[in-house]
Amino acid sequence: MLFPACASLPAGAPLFQARDYVGDGVFTAGIEGPATGPDGALYVVNFGREGTIGRVVPAGDGTGRASLFTDLPPGSIGNGIRFDGDGAMIVADYKGHQLLRIDSEGQATVFASLPHAHQPNDIARAPSGIFYASDPDWASESGQLWRIDRDGQVKLIENNMGTTNGIELSPDGRRLYVGESVQRRIWLYDLDAEGRASNKRLFASFADHGLDGMRCDRAGNLYVARYGAGHVAVLAPDGREIRRIPTWGKDPTNIAFGGPDGRSVYVTLQDRGAIEHFRTAVPGREYGGSR
Repeated sequence: MLFPACASLPAGAPLFQARDYVGDGVFTAGIEGPATGPDGALYVVNFGREGTIGRVVPAGDGTGRASLFTDLPPGSIGNGIRFDGDGAMIVADYKGHQLLRIDSEGQATVFASLPHAHQPNDIARAPSGIFYASDPDWASESGQLWRIDRDGQVKLIENNMGTTNGIELSPDGRRLYVGESVQRRIWLYDLDAEGRASNKRLFASFADHGLDGMRCDRAGNLYVARYGAGHVAVLAPDGREIRRIPTWGKDPTNIAFGGPDGRSVYVTLQDRGAIEHFRTAVPGREYGGSR
């Protein structure tokens, strides 16, 4: 049964104040990859156990009700989630070294194989339909960056990076942001009309704690999950930190925009196995059926 899209927090709720959406331990410590689908529901990996995807809908009291959406193929464990232009879910399967395509019934097929990846981790979809994937090697504190074309063909953009993790695009699709968790840096690339990356430069860096998933709003501000710091940092398009949004948990792993107006922000918390949410002033660049 599909539930209609509706707001998790009232439209008039105070901005930038995190509250519980799904409580402690509903998801595992591997909670990650939040994304809102065309049906308005929030999808998150590792509901109850590894290798699953949960579906969360508003319960009507400002919280969410989580249930099992699907089990991934045996041996697969998901991380990042995005939706393609047809509304199908694309999941980074870091155990299977591939991206899975999952239809509305929960049936999975292989969209792209990345046999030379360490572990495809987080993914971002450009307006053109091209995907980009981070690929960390935590043991060596290094990583790679991949491009996945609409036909599933894979190209290595760069290796010998730091521990690549969060990844996102600007609303116009012309800028690609890639975070390195251990090194606490975010790099910025220019993208041309064909999706080729160039002109790499440092966008932002942090003196402490880590960084994980990232999402842009429609004004081009970048929301960054600050793992270990217990907040979401908001960076302006010029890299300045313009806001910190405290979370109840200390280890936020990723972020997604949602709600009918795109101004509800969902944050996954590793230390809690929970989801928090807050309202923001500007809609996300992608949410639900809007991308």
